[in-house]
Formats: sequence, C-alpha cells, structure tokens
Amino acid sequence: MFSGSIPALVTPFRNGAFAEQDYRDLVEWQIAEGSAGLVPCGTTGEAATLTKDEHFEVVRVCVDQAKGRVPVLAGAGSNDTQVAIANVYAAKASGADAVLMVPPYYNRPSQEGIFRHFEAVANATDLPIVLYNVPGRTVTDIQPATMARVVKAFPDRFIGVKDATGQLGRVSEQRAGCGAGFIQLSGNDETALAFNAMGGTGCISVTANVAPGLCADFQAAWAAGDNARALELHDRLYPLHLAMFTDASPGPVKYALGRVRPGFPGEIRLPMTEASEASRSAVDAALAHAGLI
Repeated sequence: MFSGSIPALVTPFRNGAFAEQDYRDLVEWQIAEGSAGLVPCGTTGEAATLTKDEHFEVVRVCVDQAKGRVPVLAGAGSNDTQVAIANVYAAKASGADAVLMVPPYYNRPSQEGIFRHFEAVANATDLPIVLYNVPGRTVTDIQPATMARVVKAFPDRFIGVKDATGQLGRVSEQRAGCGAGFIQLSGNDETALAFNAMGGTGCISVTANVAPGLCADFQAAWAAGDNARALELHDRLYPLHLAMFTDASPGPVKYALGRVRPGFPGEIRLPMTEASEASRSAVDAALAHAGLI
C-alpha cells in the first residue's frame, strides 16, 4: 500500500486558521510531482497544535483532494489509548486509507504497556495501521521484539512502520521479526538511501514537501535498480535534508515552501516559531544546491 516518496505534509495557516485552498494546492502539486502517498497531520503537519475538529478536517480535505489517486495515511496517535481509538474512528470517517500511530508518549510505558496499547487499538478498529517509532520525540521506543509481537498478533492490522530511530540495523531486525512483507519506511530523509539498501521501500519525508519531484525520482531510481542515479539524487538533496532541521520543524520547511512556491503561507502555531535568519540562510543554500531556486 505504501512505498516510494510520501510527504509528511505541512498544514498551512492564514490568520490562525487552516488555509484550505493552500492545502488543496499543495496536495495537487505533490501528486503531479510523483509523490506516492500523503501523510496529513503528522509532526510536520503541527498535529500537536490542531484541535480534534481541525485535525480531521485537514484529513478530510486531503482525502477529498487526492480523490483516490494516492493513498492517505493519517496521523492518529495519542498517549491515551481511548483517544487513539477515537482518532482511528475519526480518520476512517474522514476517508483515510490507513493511520500512522506512535506508541504512547510522555507516559513512558514498558514494552508490555506498548503492546497492550496497540492491542487495544487493534481490537477496537479495522483500519490498517503503520507504526511510527520516533523515540527522539516520544521518549518511547518500540523494541524490535515488541514490534514483532504486535505484528504477529495482528498481521492484517499492523502493516508497516515509519522508522525514525536512526538505527539502520533495525531494518534487518524488523524484517526478521515481522516478515518480508512488512512495509518499512524511513522516517529520516538523510538516511533514506541507506535505509532502502537495508531493505526499506520508501520514506515518509519532510524534504518532499519542498522537492517532491526530486524525492520521487530518487525513490524511483532506487526501486528500478539505478543505484548510481539514486546516489546522485541523494547527494543533490542531502544538504536540504539537513537544512530542514536547522531549527525546530516545521519552521525551515515552511520557509522553504515559501521560496519554491511564492505566496505559500509561512505562518506557524505557537509554541513553534518561524525559521531563524541562520536557518533561512542554510535553507537558501541547500535549495540552490538542489537547483530549486
């Protein structure tokens, strides 16, 4: 269901409100440029600062604009198991094809607690789930043995993982534990090439917001076995991957979008802030290196 370049979409705002037309235009551009799927309301989409109504209105608009041309993977995680279940219901009602779900953050559950959380979600819902393992944000790590336990218990429910641990060996461990058909997507643009070499099949990407065509071409080259072309595109994009995190996300990526798509709103909700002068300079240099400005 999910492979290739899949942007973790930003959420545009104007005067504090969701800018629907800007979002529709972004979705349309992403599809035209070759993105293979869309992730609304993830970290990059400022999901943590959206109300529940806003969150699933964004998902609904994404689904409506995509019109089935690419699958939509909606952010739906919570540290409250009952809220996570409700989020999956809301995502399904909004038309999402699957949900992206972190383990409970802040609570710091044990591996048993992580399993029980996902078990409860699986028992309450029927929408496919892609696990999202990002210990740097959640302070909770789905260990490979726990992931294998979850997937084996509910093989038709848990279909893949967005792995943002930065530990490339996890790809092999997770393939051994979860099976060769388990979808593994990199959560880090800068290691996406190495992640694919270890057996991954794509990337849920921040950079693809700004360079969807290049990111799609990179993933397509790797899938076609054109490793030299994939490496060339990786090198062209690498400074941009790093520049996206020279300040707290999504400041740099929203600034970059305004540079490649003039008029795109750069407004960000507190407590996040706009990119600093130093970050903007790094983004400009990286965009120039990639040939985007």
